[in-house]
Amino acid sequence: MLSKFRLLQFSVAFASPQKKSCIPEVVTFAARFRSQMASASYATSSGSRLLFRQLFEKESSTYTYLLADLSHPHKPALLVDPVDKTVDRDISLVKELGLNLIYAINTHVHADHVTGTGLLKSKVPGLKSIISKASNAKADLFVETGDKICFGDLFLEVRATPGHTQGCVTYVTGNGPNQPQPRMAFTGDALLIRGCGRTDFQGGSSEQLYKSVHSQIFTLPKDTFLYPAHDYKGFSVTTVGEEMQYNPRLTKDEETFKTIMANLNLSYPKMIDVAVPANMVCGLQDIESKGS
Repeated sequence: MLSKFRLLQFSVAFASPQKKSCIPEVVTFAARFRSQMASASYATSSGSRLLFRQLFEKESSTYTYLLADLSHPHKPALLVDPVDKTVDRDISLVKELGLNLIYAINTHVHADHVTGTGLLKSKVPGLKSIISKASNAKADLFVETGDKICFGDLFLEVRATPGHTQGCVTYVTGNGPNQPQPRMAFTGDALLIRGCGRTDFQGGSSEQLYKSVHSQIFTLPKDTFLYPAHDYKGFSVTTVGEEMQYNPRLTKDEETFKTIMANLNLSYPKMIDVAVPANMVCGLQDIESKGS
């Protein structure tokens, strides 16, 4: 179990001797980004380079993110919020780019699709799955606020952002002399572009979500790029500054926000009865029995 505020360093083959306290290969990003840009590689002043790809699964309108440290000799990479239906696509891209996929991480236990984590583990030897400790789901590694997921010389900082579900986390690229700027945050369903995730199931709480976004995401630099797990209107990226000014829900005071969320009258998620049980056990319910 990972203790609070320590760095996670689980992948000995790729770990740098100087980074004893960082979760295996981390994600970092450096860049001047266009709002519709779907992929890019960026160079930092120190020479580190982040490869970044934003991928899309159209049935559930889910974004999957691929990040890798191109400056590291092993080119360690990770996937954020992979989807089962696009695992083969993701693996093919990783191979084409000459990357070593070491982590598949989820922002939370999804209710609208089955995570690709389980299938990835069955197809990529040595790959580790990561999810928050608070999710109570199954994974190889568990994270909580203050932990860092390192890949090469880059890392992702973990921030707990519960409210959509009790186990939601946001992954934020590193802040330091060797980390690219502006920063990036992968917000899952906690904060969407001009919206937010629903709070009426999976231990959700509108009060908690409001506090999470305002204390953990809106406190980031205003030029921080925000990448959600979903978008339904054709947008791909936003910034902290934009959402603080234009988000129709989270720009309101807390009481107004709670009233908005209580009156959404959303339909029952069509995939929830399949997705949640599968995602609680890494996305592949019989992965252990298949391996035995």
